[in-house]
This record gives sequence, C-alpha cells and structure tokens, in this order.
Amino acid sequence: MLEAEPGVHLSSRMVHVTQGGNPIDDTQPDADQVGVSVNERVAMVIDRIRPAVQNDGGDIELIEVTQDGVVRIRMHGACVGCPSSNMTLRLGIEQNLKTYVPEVTGVEAIEES
Repeated sequence: MLEAEPGVHLSSRMVHVTQGGNPIDDTQPDADQVGVSVNERVAMVIDRIRPAVQNDGGDIELIEVTQDGVVRIRMHGACVGCPSSNMTLRLGIEQNLKTYVPEVTGVEAIEES
C-alpha cells in the first residue's frame, strides 16, 4: 500500500483514510437501510472519516447534498490552506462517499465565510 500523504493510503481496492495509522473499516456503514436519505448516508460516511481528519488538526462539515448528487463540505482548522487538503478531498472523502453512497457524483469544498 502506498502512502499518498499522512493518513491517506492508496490500495488497489480503495483509498483508505486512516485513523492513527489504522485503516477505517472498509465495510459498508449501516447506510443501506430502507428509508435512510442520501443526506443521512453522506453524514454517516463523513462521521466515519472525521476522526482521521481531526487527528491531523482539521475537521470537515457537511453543508449540503445537491439534487444532482454533489456533496458540499467546508474544511476547518489545519485543513484550511493545507497543500494536501485537495488530495484528502478527492482521494479520501470523495472516494469514500462515492463508494458508500452511489448517488454521490462529486464533492466540492466551500470556502469559510
């Protein structure tokens, strides 16, 4: 497994955002339940990713999921201005969201206001 940046590892199966060097369990979160909205499933995945981001001094906030499946998030703390934040966004957050919530078509970072 290649380490693209601290906390993000590349493998042939999927990108793993790690927490304390241990991959986040890549089994599907309990999001395949009938009646769970796309927003709720996105929030569940983000909640699983959040500790790894917080471990590096940052945080992520779910702003919205658009009708066309774009997840808008706001990055906080060490993530703001970090040169690796785009890689974390694409390889960690977006890949996990697309894997576990097939309705997700992309992820956009919204600047702090």
